[in-house]
Amino acid sequence: MSAVPSRAFMSIGEVLATLRSDFPDVTISKIRFLESEGLIEPERTASGYRKFSREDVSRLRYVLSAQRDNYLPLRVIKEHLEAIDRGLEPPETAAAGPQVPRALVDVAGLPGPEAFGRETTELRLSRQELIDAAHLSEGELDTLEQFGLVVSRQPGGFYDGDALLIAKTVAEMSRFGLEPRHLRAFRSAAEREVGLVEQVVAPLVRQRNPEARGRAEEVARELAALSVRLHATLVKAGLRPQLGR
Repeated sequence: MSAVPSRAFMSIGEVLATLRSDFPDVTISKIRFLESEGLIEPERTASGYRKFSREDVSRLRYVLSAQRDNYLPLRVIKEHLEAIDRGLEPPETAAAGPQVPRALVDVAGLPGPEAFGRETTELRLSRQELIDAAHLSEGELDTLEQFGLVVSRQPGGFYDGDALLIAKTVAEMSRFGLEPRHLRAFRSAAEREVGLVEQVVAPLVRQRNPEARGRAEEVARELAALSVRLHATLVKAGLRPQLGR
């Protein structure tokens, strides 16, 4: 494949030389025709000469590949390009429509329903073990418990893996000047979300048969995962204007 010149714009002759190795039949007339059909819109110099950007060359490659490999008519290719311009992925088949990019609907990094199931081997930490593992002082753990962020499990008074993760997360947030008293809103929001899940599964829990109880656990896990996804996305969307994006 011919290298694309490093500068921002290319002449039509340079574009032709760049594309010829992959598309031997392409001509200057063909490039001008694709422009006349609205598939590319190169800029013009003050004297009227075309200036092709890297994006123009990429679009030309897409058009020429779609014609050669998939025999698509220009009308369909133009629809594909319009979808790409809107941030969508072009359809995989002629009968399908454009698709939202998978990266936008994937939830990699967020806990799925399985993360909310019962632990097969539950972590059990003593108070001192939690303090050591989370790098807290006795007083800091007292404060976390005071604001309801960390709770010991009864009977036994041990701390589980959730308590450890919460403690470590709060400790990391403290680096930005946030104290446990600032984080009560997180606890309140989580309690409200738990309440919504409980409302949905309550009719199943009240049933006596094991199938209904199993279904209740499944629904609770799925709703919990969706709740976390919604919360994370709302925070991201809310921060975007603040960050100028």
